[in-house]
Amino acid sequence: MRFADACEQFREYLRHQKRYSAHTVASYGRDLEQFGAYLEQCHPRLVASVAAVTGLEIRDFLSAGMLQGAARRTVARRLSTLRSFYKWLYRQGVINVLPTAGLRAPKLDRPLPTFLTVQEVERLLSVHDGTKVQGLRDRAIIEVLYSTGLRVSELATLRHGQINLREGVIRVIGKGKKERLVMLGEPAIVALQAYCAHPKYGGREPEGYVFKNRFGRRLSVVSIETIVRKAGVLAGIPHRVTPHTLRHSFATHLLDAGADLRTVQELLGHASLATTQIYTHITPERLKRVYEVAHPRK
Repeated sequence: MRFADACEQFREYLRHQKRYSAHTVASYGRDLEQFGAYLEQCHPRLVASVAAVTGLEIRDFLSAGMLQGAARRTVARRLSTLRSFYKWLYRQGVINVLPTAGLRAPKLDRPLPTFLTVQEVERLLSVHDGTKVQGLRDRAIIEVLYSTGLRVSELATLRHGQINLREGVIRVIGKGKKERLVMLGEPAIVALQAYCAHPKYGGREPEGYVFKNRFGRRLSVVSIETIVRKAGVLAGIPHRVTPHTLRHSFATHLLDAGADLRTVQELLGHASLATTQIYTHITPERLKRVYEVAHPRK
């Protein structure tokens, strides 16, 4: 089987059997295209047979990326993609040996996630015009992101039928099409109601998207990221603010207030508790609170 044909079949497998999002499939595709381009340039004879690739070519590809300045995280992701690809080929019977066996990803540093203080979140929420539909929408976006910890892709695809305002919950379709319930706080409920009640908003059909652009179509992920970034600038926050910053803030503030790690894991939709543990960083507020409670001569 030619390398390009195998890549296309693998993408179809990710779309239809694994039910990965278009964004995730595209990410896998880019990594495979880069490896294919490397084979075309350095080992053109291997392009005709995906089974002819060995661990040596994969190791050289990853090393070349590092020499060209690729970040360690990028190299680790490329190896992860190739591992998934060749495991799939092995299960399909296309290859008899895994060329990725024994290859190790570069060790990664795990920087602490960036998060906002509660006061910065309040400033972020105060910058929008409450009389226009766009201002109401943008405030509702930030309220919902902070209230629920949703991923930006989950917010962009949110439909009215997923929201129960009376109960204050959202049924989220997350990564891998897994469902979970997240909570809506009262400010987020009020913001959503104000936005959807505006005369220019339009219908609220169960299958209709909640957050729309001025043409009545679903807001893109890039548009939501732009809305949040601009709000951060207007609020005078000195560092870049993204939807993921609000997700980090949601998790950090819950843990600071005493929430247990497994509950936060469930709310974030993490498959592994290890992923959630990045939020157990110690903030100055938590240090001071523990000190005042525990030290005998505080």
